[in-house]
Amino acid sequence: MNKIEKLLEANTKIELGGGQKRIDKQHASGKLTARERINLLLDEGSFVEIDKFVKHRSTSFDMAEVDAPADGVVTGYGTVDGRLVFVYAQDFTVVGGSLGEMHAAKICKIQDMALKMGAPIIGMNDSGGARIQEGVDALSGYGKIFYRNTIASGVIPQISVIMGPCAGGAVYSPALTDFIFMVEKTSMMFITGPQVIKSVTGEEVTQEELGGAKTHNTISGVAHFKDDSEEACIERIKLLLSYLPSNNVEDAPIFLTGDDINRVDEKLNEIVPENPNKPYDMKEVINIIADKDSFLEVQPLYAQNIITGFIRLNGKSIGVIANQPRVLAGCLDINASDKAGRFIRTCDAFNIPLLNLVDVPGFLPGTNQEYGGIIRHGAKMLYAYSEATVPKVTVILRKAYGGAYLAMCSKDLGADQVYAWPNAEIAVMGPEGAANIIFKNDIKNSEDPIETRKEKIEEYRNTVANPYIAAQRGFVDDVIVPSITRPRLISAFEMLETKRENRPSKKHGNLPV
Repeated sequence: MNKIEKLLEANTKIELGGGQKRIDKQHASGKLTARERINLLLDEGSFVEIDKFVKHRSTSFDMAEVDAPADGVVTGYGTVDGRLVFVYAQDFTVVGGSLGEMHAAKICKIQDMALKMGAPIIGMNDSGGARIQEGVDALSGYGKIFYRNTIASGVIPQISVIMGPCAGGAVYSPALTDFIFMVEKTSMMFITGPQVIKSVTGEEVTQEELGGAKTHNTISGVAHFKDDSEEACIERIKLLLSYLPSNNVEDAPIFLTGDDINRVDEKLNEIVPENPNKPYDMKEVINIIADKDSFLEVQPLYAQNIITGFIRLNGKSIGVIANQPRVLAGCLDINASDKAGRFIRTCDAFNIPLLNLVDVPGFLPGTNQEYGGIIRHGAKMLYAYSEATVPKVTVILRKAYGGAYLAMCSKDLGADQVYAWPNAEIAVMGPEGAANIIFKNDIKNSEDPIETRKEKIEEYRNTVANPYIAAQRGFVDDVIVPSITRPRLISAFEMLETKRENRPSKKHGNLPV
């Protein structure tokens, strides 16, 4: 056998991972192999593998006898829609995809390459965790990965895909990245598993309840996307990448849909009910304003009282933060503040302008919120908007009361343009509550308190709680007919394309985490 044949034979053996039997078992559990996942993600024929021949060098606990092809992780680069990306995928068929010294070294090398080349990195996690036989070498490997996640944060997009177990210290690499994808029934994330929890606290919980895709997408907010299958998950990763630039000094790619930039939609004139307490679906507003079929919601199942996601306006990527009147009346609470604050900072890091659609009656009241630290969490939104230097445009559709008016990116927090619809109410509090305080004695001493209260509410609304007062002061740049919102937004963002804004030189700010 000549040397070329030997090479080809070695390649074939390594590409089989843990062997056909384990590959079949992987498929039987509803999961693809590491290489199948990479091939689905990348453009056909574009994958170039790095460190295929790396082996572990552990000798403890009979590890010298263990053959671990590619040391349980496939690493390399390729393209998605012709754009360079770096990728690693843990191979569960090889020693359970466990992470040891050389496994970690391979991931670190790819992280370093992605940072140098200014390209996104996608990590596919499917691992039994730290390789116990390697002890502190395995722990050191995780530390090196976490460090690189942090250094690359805000420089290149980092995407984590959970496609199997991800437990213990392993969960912190995904937690340090920008977006986490999970697959129903096969993805798991937790610090301590059900057995440890039972032995320590006595609680009984299944793996799925503790750390499944539904849990982390609806309750904990750890994950951003949930899909029914690995194939659907990978398609959504490709879609997300289309909204993101390759790095922090580039802009996101432009995708022109042919949607008319001057499109006017009369439906917007009727979409907000006259009754200020009646809800409507803010997602409908977003879809009307955005380029056709361009809305990609981020964390759609978590803190649903606020909407975050990407749209395109005239083909350009825009981040949207919007109150959802259908859930908790659109109030801001702890989870909504966390969700929005993180999304704002992600967009700002990657030069994606921000559109804020406001209909907020205030922060959610209650002891649970106060004890849970709503002050600290709400401050994250104030901080994120104030810190952001990307173009920021705000549209006030209906209510904008109190501190929540500020927290949704008012002029004072750096909004470059603020528009209001004619029925907008901007005030310290709603007219009903304000009338009860200001006109307390008038109502109390009236012969018809109910009728007097109605009159005073209307008086407050006309005097203070309308968009024209704010427009007179310059806090609102223009009061616009709702139907022309799309063309006005496109014009505003085009005007703001050359915006330059600097902040004082400092090591870093002190974010209220």
